Amino acid sequence: MSPIIDHLITVLGTDHVLTGQAVAESYSHIWRMEEKLLAKAITLPRNTEEVSAVVKICNQYEQPIVVFGGRTNLVGSTETSGEDIIISMEKMNQIEEVDTQSRTVTVQAGAILENIQMAVSSEDMFLPLNFGAKGSAQIGGIISTNAGGLQVFKYGMTRNLILGLEVVMADGTIISGLKKIIKDNSAFDLKQLFIGSEGTLGVVTKAVLKIIEAPKSRTSAFVGINNYTQVIHFLKFMDKELAGNLSSYELIWEDSYKIMTGPQNDIKPPIPYGYKYYVLIEGLGIDQNKDQARMQFLLEEAYEKEIILDAAIADGSSDLEWFWTIREDVHQLKSSCTIDHHFDISIPIPEIGIYVEETVNRLNQIEGVHKVFAFGHVADGNIHFIVDKENSNPELKKEIDLTVYSPLKKLGGSVSAEHGIGLHKKAYLDLCRSAEEIRIMKVLKKALDPKNLLNRGKVIDNG
Repeated sequence: MSPIIDHLITVLGTDHVLTGQAVAESYSHIWRMEEKLLAKAITLPRNTEEVSAVVKICNQYEQPIVVFGGRTNLVGSTETSGEDIIISMEKMNQIEEVDTQSRTVTVQAGAILENIQMAVSSEDMFLPLNFGAKGSAQIGGIISTNAGGLQVFKYGMTRNLILGLEVVMADGTIISGLKKIIKDNSAFDLKQLFIGSEGTLGVVTKAVLKIIEAPKSRTSAFVGINNYTQVIHFLKFMDKELAGNLSSYELIWEDSYKIMTGPQNDIKPPIPYGYKYYVLIEGLGIDQNKDQARMQFLLEEAYEKEIILDAAIADGSSDLEWFWTIREDVHQLKSSCTIDHHFDISIPIPEIGIYVEETVNRLNQIEGVHKVFAFGHVADGNIHFIVDKENSNPELKKEIDLTVYSPLKKLGGSVSAEHGIGLHKKAYLDLCRSAEEIRIMKVLKKALDPKNLLNRGKVIDNG
C-alpha cells in the first residue's frame, strides 16, 4: 500500500477508501459500466470536512484528483487515468432542508436531482430544473457543468437557481457561502467561479437552490410543422398568448421522432409521421381546466392561421408522461447507433433551421456516418446531434467534429450549450471563446489550483 493510500485510510477508514479490484469494478460513465475504471483509489467522504481532509492529503502529495458525481456527463469530464485519486460524492446525498418561507432547498452535492424534486414537491414547491438524467445526475455535477435541460427557456440554466455554495478549494480550504438571499451585491460573487467550471477550480460540497411555488396546472401538446420559419412563428405566438406561462419548447426533427416513437420501444407517435419538425410544448399555470381549454383554443387558432399543420394535446397525466417520455428518453436514439457521437451546440435561434439542414447533409456525406439525429431546446438556441458512426477511429471523430463545429464561430455560437467542455471539446474552445478569455481562465486556474490537481487536463491547460 502506498503512503498516500495509508494516509487516506487513516482519515476515512478502510470502508471508505476503495482500491484494487473494487476500483476496477467501478466505472467513469453510466453508459460505459463495462469498462474497467483506472485510478489509484476511490474515496467516499461523508461530509465536507472529510472532503477537505482528502483534498489536503492530495495537495500534500501533489496527487491529481477527479470528482465523481452521477457520471452522466458527455464530454469526458470524469475520465480518469491510473494516477488519479477519485472523490466520489455518493455518500453525501442528503437533502438537508426545504425552507418554504425562504423558498430554498439546501442539499449535499451527492443528492440526486429527482430526489430533490420529490422532496420539494412534497412541500408544494417546485424546482424548475429537469432533464432526462434526473434519476442519476447529482446536484454537485449539475452545478459543476451548469446543466440546462427542458425548462431553461423560462427559468434559465442551473446558474440562475443557485443562491449559495459550499466549496473545497485545491488546498483543502472550505469556502462556505450557503446564503438563502437572492440579492447580495457585496463585492465579487465568488460562487459563479465554480458553477460551470467542471471541478477544475474547486469541489462543490453543498448548495442552496432557489425554488418556487408549485404550479397548479400543466398542459402539453405535440405539433407538426414543415417550415422552420413557422417553428419560430409558433414559438412567438404561444409565448405571447400564454402570457409568460410557456415553460418548454422542444424541437425534434422527423428522423429522431421516428426512432423515439418507433415500434422497437413500444411508444406510439402522438401525431403521424410525415412532418419535418415536431414541436413539444409545455405550459405551467394555476387552473388545469381553464389552462387546458386555453391551450386547445390556441392550437386551433394556430392551425387556422396555418402556423401549424397538426397537433395533439395531452389529456391527463398519462398523456403528459407519454409525451415527455418521448423527449426525455434520448437513450432510444443512442441504442439505435453502432457508435454514438454526441453534440450540444448553441446558435442564434433564426440560424438553427438552415444550420441543421446543411450540417446534417454534410455529415451524411462522410464515409463512416450511418445516421444523424437532431433535437433540442430550440427556444434557448440549444440543438443536440447524435451521430451514428461505424467506428471510434480518431480521424472519423475529428472529421465529424469539424463538420459540426466549424460554422459556429461565424454564427456566434458555442460548441457547448449545456454539457461543458471536459476533454472532448477542449481543442475547439477557441471557436467560441477569445484568446483573451482563455488567457483569463488560465490565470484563474493557476491562482486557485497552482499545483494543477483538480480535474487535470480538463477544460483548459494549466499555466
